[in-house]
Amino acid sequence: MTMHRVLTTLGCALTAVLATAWSAAPPTQPAVTTVRIHGGLVRGAAHDGYRTFEGIPYAAPPVGRLRWAPPHPAAPWPGVRDAARPSSACPQPAGEVPGGSTDEDCLHLNVTTPDDAGPTRPRPVIVWLHGGGFTTGAGSSYDAHRMATRGDVVVVTVNYRLGALGFLAHSGLPGSGTFGLADQQAALRWVRTEIGAFGGDAHNVTLAGESAGGYSVCAQLASPAAAGLFDRAIIESGPCTGRPDRPFAPSSVPLSTARATGTDLAAKVGCAAAHDVLSCLRRVTVPRLLAAQDTDQQPAYATPLLPTDPAAAITAGRFHHVPVLIGNNHDEGNGWAAGIIRAGNPVTPDTWPGVVSAFFPAPGEAKAIVREYPVHRADGGPVFGAVIGDANFACPTARTDALLAAQVPTWRYEFADKHAPPLTSGTPPFPLGAPHASELPYLFDLGGRPRDLTAAQHRLADTMIDYWTRFARTADPNGPSLPHWPRRTVLSLAPGNTAPTHTAEPRHHCAFWNTRG
Repeated sequence: MTMHRVLTTLGCALTAVLATAWSAAPPTQPAVTTVRIHGGLVRGAAHDGYRTFEGIPYAAPPVGRLRWAPPHPAAPWPGVRDAARPSSACPQPAGEVPGGSTDEDCLHLNVTTPDDAGPTRPRPVIVWLHGGGFTTGAGSSYDAHRMATRGDVVVVTVNYRLGALGFLAHSGLPGSGTFGLADQQAALRWVRTEIGAFGGDAHNVTLAGESAGGYSVCAQLASPAAAGLFDRAIIESGPCTGRPDRPFAPSSVPLSTARATGTDLAAKVGCAAAHDVLSCLRRVTVPRLLAAQDTDQQPAYATPLLPTDPAAAITAGRFHHVPVLIGNNHDEGNGWAAGIIRAGNPVTPDTWPGVVSAFFPAPGEAKAIVREYPVHRADGGPVFGAVIGDANFACPTARTDALLAAQVPTWRYEFADKHAPPLTSGTPPFPLGAPHASELPYLFDLGGRPRDLTAAQHRLADTMIDYWTRFARTADPNGPSLPHWPRRTVLSLAPGNTAPTHTAEPRHHCAFWNTRG
């Protein structure tokens, strides 16, 4: 195993550890409420000021011959369907979902709606796509009641197929490499058809996501098949210009590369020599597929759903022209750097050149990075984190912002609370600041458990929800009670500093990375 693969795997393991704090709390038994949709009656749960409807199927179970098929319509059900608790997460290894999941009947979504939302005054809709490297995650991890009640919006969180079950590519298989993206589009079509019954405005839908969910928004912006399915976009820590050689941020790969990965998977599970490889693969058990799939997963482009790499599509201006709110966290890379160091890979002046070479093997590149980001005796961790964050997130986000802003109204933020509550237990080897995913507790109660925020952080959380939901309502985050956020100015999100920064760029080494393609 290469050093690059070892360190990337460690980083992905860290992401799984981060996610364990998000697993859902035991469900309570509140009063119920019932809504009729085309599939039948669903009975949700009434809470203090809001209602939830969980585990609603938006597509048929992708099992048997529907494994690795485009999503099919869900069958109607008799009687009243219980929607008072989450359904299974899509198959994935243990991590965010305790013990993982092997249940392929997972194409469900969850709706959180204010108590008084109804057809007479429909609310804006935010559809949330979870992160997790296209390998882990679940819509039910994101309790959206604060966003729904404070912002007066309807929030929909979505499960979509993950890992090899979501992104397998093989010759002769329609939909290769994009089944998870097709699921997201099926969920958006469900929202257009059904959300009015829950008090949502089907003509005002914002597609939002973080990390792999943010990159999914990029892919949907570039997908011709997503035309007309959403009206605005929010992209958190998932820059559209991600690349496979920057392995911590999500990206897409050519169909040829995805097919080669699919061929390797077929060999690992004993199907390479089968007369009908796909029939053989459809008989393989979920645990065996999960054990054989690669740690890294990416959607495939040069496909009918995603004809062009999102980076190329956005560079050429060939994307759905909707307003965009986009941003990243100030210290995106620190969590990965800390995890790699804690796993026994210290970053010192002596080891630093080798660590850099593992991630940037192009001739001369490692030396240039070591010169730009020198490691002194005691600062190896934060320097490593800065390299990961700048190369994978901050600078690609700045590039994406510039490309989008040339075509559509765009607002950019940087989440910069250096005292953001940690998402893991234990003491990290250095202060993490505002690492990857640290903005999420300001928008959601992860796993239904409210985060331990200070009074100042609660005010910041309220401000963020106000900006996000105002953007969903009007396509402009500005409102009468909010600090003004001019376009082309980066909003620094930190307690006591919610006014826009005075410079157009936060402090990162983007001039350096711009010279590296």
